Amino acid sequence: MTEPHYPKLAFIGAGNMARSIIGGLVQEGYPADRIRASDRNEETLARLSDDFGTGAGDNHDVSQWAEVIVLAVKPQVMKTVAEDLQPNLKHRPLLISIAAGVDGHSLGRWLGEDQAIVRCMPNTPSLVKAGASGLYANRHTTETQRQQAESIMAAVSRVQWLDDEALMDAVTAVSGSGPAYFFLVMESMIDAGVKLGLERQAATELTLQTALGAATLAQSSDVGVDELRRRVMSPGGTTEAAIASFEQDKLREIFQSAMTACAERSAELARELGQ
Repeated sequence: MTEPHYPKLAFIGAGNMARSIIGGLVQEGYPADRIRASDRNEETLARLSDDFGTGAGDNHDVSQWAEVIVLAVKPQVMKTVAEDLQPNLKHRPLLISIAAGVDGHSLGRWLGEDQAIVRCMPNTPSLVKAGASGLYANRHTTETQRQQAESIMAAVSRVQWLDDEALMDAVTAVSGSGPAYFFLVMESMIDAGVKLGLERQAATELTLQTALGAATLAQSSDVGVDELRRRVMSPGGTTEAAIASFEQDKLREIFQSAMTACAERSAELARELGQ
């Protein structure tokens, strides 16, 4: 039986998201000696090496060594970092960007127009291997490289491929920023529970477990979330009263408006950062 090939993998930037991906990969059996990282913070790199056994170096060293490079720097510094890396990319590695709001056209200008580039929009639950990631590959990306990108992100998230890069703004609105929406809903439910007389600890535990249970049930069910909602509701019952209040206050329109604002800001950031 042929042993799996683990491409030499470099992370430019070793912050929380990079750390979560590296941790997930190592836990899944990816050899730590096939992973290297660079970061301006030497303490961050030292902790990464201590915790996972990965290698370290500067941006130039790790990029020249790697077959796959994950660009995990802040969007505001991506242009500077990418343009500095470009001379080291003559070996044509796969480049995976996890920077929000930086589009493929800009990445191509900074890294090289003929480079294989995959844009990825992960989210913060990737830190606990429960993330969701939208991926888009440019035309220079081979099928093997697509599989490599998917395997890397699948270590910490569910992966959804997109055929149109413009849809990355929608992914940002749904899953990239989505955890914050649920945190706000949970925060609101906890506060409402306290006002109804519960201790804050009890309201918090009940709310968080309910959120986890609802998501777990939805993922394992063979029916849609609309049907699951209806199954909780009894005619004239308590849940129906709550849902009727939500509908009267136009909760659906509130979410539509908020997520449209998020997608529009994502597109606006791409224009700003691409200059």
